Amino acid sequence: MDIRRTVMAIAICFLILLSWNQFSIYMGWAPDPALQPEPQTRQAQEGQVAERDVPAAPQESAPVAPLPTFQPAPGRDVVVETPLYRAVFYSGGGILREFSLKKYRVGLAPDSPVLQLIAPEAVAKAPLGLILDGAPSWSGASWNFTGEDMNLRDGETGTLTFTGEVNGVRLIRVLTFDASRYSVRETVRLQSDQPRSLRLAFTMSTGKLSQGGDYDLTRVAYLENGSFESKDSEKTLSAGLTPSGDFSWAGIMSNYFLATVMPKDTETTLRIKLENGAYRVAVEKTGIQVGPSQPAELEAAYFIGPKEQKLLNAEPGDLGKAINYGMFSIVARPLIAMLDFFYTYVGNWGVAIILLTLVIKIILWPLSYKSYKSMEQMKKLQPMMAKLKEKYGDDREAMNREMMQLYKTYKVNPASGCLPILVQIPVFIGLYQGLLGSIQLRHASFIPHIPFTDYVWLADLSVKDPYYITPIIMGLTMLLQQRLTPAAGDPTQQKIMMIMPVVFTFFFLNFPSGLVVYWLANNVISIAQQWWQLRRVK
Repeated sequence: MDIRRTVMAIAICFLILLSWNQFSIYMGWAPDPALQPEPQTRQAQEGQVAERDVPAAPQESAPVAPLPTFQPAPGRDVVVETPLYRAVFYSGGGILREFSLKKYRVGLAPDSPVLQLIAPEAVAKAPLGLILDGAPSWSGASWNFTGEDMNLRDGETGTLTFTGEVNGVRLIRVLTFDASRYSVRETVRLQSDQPRSLRLAFTMSTGKLSQGGDYDLTRVAYLENGSFESKDSEKTLSAGLTPSGDFSWAGIMSNYFLATVMPKDTETTLRIKLENGAYRVAVEKTGIQVGPSQPAELEAAYFIGPKEQKLLNAEPGDLGKAINYGMFSIVARPLIAMLDFFYTYVGNWGVAIILLTLVIKIILWPLSYKSYKSMEQMKKLQPMMAKLKEKYGDDREAMNREMMQLYKTYKVNPASGCLPILVQIPVFIGLYQGLLGSIQLRHASFIPHIPFTDYVWLADLSVKDPYYITPIIMGLTMLLQQRLTPAAGDPTQQKIMMIMPVVFTFFFLNFPSGLVVYWLANNVISIAQQWWQLRRVK
């Protein structure tokens, strides 16, 4: 058994694992058949009261008063300002026209515009608009509005009330705002003079939320029975899917931002579709019974903002699970928490990444040393193994038997070199997933300019190095590592291993620079470790 071949296979597997970004979600957009309304009857009750000297007279139950006359009003824009965002609603249905995040900008420049999460193509799909029995409530309906523009300060709350009539159904929408949250809470009251069975959908729509590239895709996600699902295939989303079940929330997200609907009654049907550049999600509740003196009331909440763990954890519906690191979450979450801890002391995310890398290397030092020592022992056995191959030729059974005896004689375990590497792989991939989904790195700088110049360099750790300096240096450090690592006896394997730095360099060229800084720091620390181990062995 050749340990070098095993190590090479692990390195290639690790390369494949790094490039594998799998999120799955089942989505759709097609109307369900409406539930048949249940017939309801009104019966008059008659009775007589017989008393002496008082004539008997029949008594009927008091008739149910009809809904008050609805007075529509011309539509206008309603503005809500908080320290966190600026939102613009249209009174004709309460649909959302703008949602700007005041603490996040499009670019790095101080005068760059604030980030707008509701793109023009999404406005055409009426985000936050209600859909009643499959028909849009904001189109061809009458509405009026109670309230005024609001400018909320820290600790303040406020409400807007939109009232409309859609196909004989009165809708009263009450939106509640909290200046300390990115979420908007809604209560919808449905009234009708006639008994009816209705279905109502809460909607959300955005354009692309990502910065682009292969590592930050806009996708649709939802939480069903506590399980996170997501989908980023534009072909699938354009076709549309309609999953039904117990959904805590559903929405559109990128690595750093999220726009979602959180229904209070989670037994719903999702209708999700990508159309004309707009991602749209509808969370529909069916079987809503209304009638005379029988109004219905539904509640939901919307979150439109950054994917910060503390903010999401404070929202209903287990929204904190919107930050998902896949199967390596158990590793990624403590590493990101440690990264935040370092940042609170050094105030620079690049330095915090280097410190985190150093801590990881210290923790894994015994495993790394054991792996290096095993490879050094295997290198010493290479001449003897070559002679065994020459002696036994094609008799693989005899050759393997003699190799095992050789390992036993010199007390060498050929697997001890690769097992420590296998233990480290979950740490590497967990940190990769964690850094890729950390909004802390968006527009976070390490070295804003190339030293002694005005050229912007590592000013945003969430995007690639504009000059490819760090990935090239990283490739050179990998090459140096190969020179320090005990070489295999097979010249072909030596050449293949020397190609790996070139492959990794090409692979990392478009990586977010924060990830490249981590890998570069890991290589530099590993070189120092190997140099010390080499001196000790000699």
